[in-house]
Amino acid sequence: MTDTTSVETARNIRLKGLGIALIGALLMSLDPVFIRFSGVNELETSFLFGLFTAISMSVVIQLNDRRGLVQVLRDSGWPLLVAGFLMLGSASGLVFAIKNTSIANTFLIFSATPAIAAAFSWLFLKEKVTRQTLLAIVGVFIGIAIVVSGSAGSGNWLGDLLAVFAVSCLALMMTLLRKFPEVSRMGAVGFGGFLLAVVMFFFTEPATFSANTWLIMGAMGLFTAPFGRVMSMVATRYTTATEVSMTLMLETVLAPVWAYLFFTEVPGINSILGGGVILITILAYTLYLTKEDS
Repeated sequence: MTDTTSVETARNIRLKGLGIALIGALLMSLDPVFIRFSGVNELETSFLFGLFTAISMSVVIQLNDRRGLVQVLRDSGWPLLVAGFLMLGSASGLVFAIKNTSIANTFLIFSATPAIAAAFSWLFLKEKVTRQTLLAIVGVFIGIAIVVSGSAGSGNWLGDLLAVFAVSCLALMMTLLRKFPEVSRMGAVGFGGFLLAVVMFFFTEPATFSANTWLIMGAMGLFTAPFGRVMSMVATRYTTATEVSMTLMLETVLAPVWAYLFFTEVPGINSILGGGVILITILAYTLYLTKEDS
């Protein structure tokens, strides 16, 4: 009876984690919709994204951590500064990519994050790379090459390269945080948002933004974007990181759906083929990791 109860409790906890991860993926998949509807250019959108992200993360840390915002940042030390700059590159790259290439291409390239992070962990942390991990890295880069090749003659190649830059910064940040687990994740996201707002402020005129722009980017920067990311982090408390990663792949599937519904944007053949290679590779790799953890 006790064993049955323990199994049932563990199952409920795991389902809770997967449910939280699903909500996080759903919220994050809405990012491109807000960015496209913002009504302002890349620099101005990046400024608002950074501003509201910094505000929301600061409030969450202040309310949920006994140490308070200032002490959290101090305790995280210099790695938080580096993580913040990497977040700056990742966030600005995401906004510029969505403005300059298809939403499908951007999120397909972003789905390669786990494999690129594994490559950086091998390169910088000297972590052992299994044959399966090496195959996943190769498969992902082949998929990215196929996706980007489809934009060569369409003028979207710059957006694709910006997405590659953004995902590289994100993977580097994940590698850094793996090396220094004591660094506040929310602090890194918030500091990155602060840097983004400061840098982009010099290229914008906030006083000229319409109320509609403030409302749209406020909804994204204060709610969907930060809480989607926070929920993906919280989910790892209840289930394995590999299962959370697999669940977050829903974001890559949903983003092109929103792109079609809101903007009638249909992915090209190269995006479908390359995306298929990336998604199948990441799915197989995640399943392999799940078996390894069990």
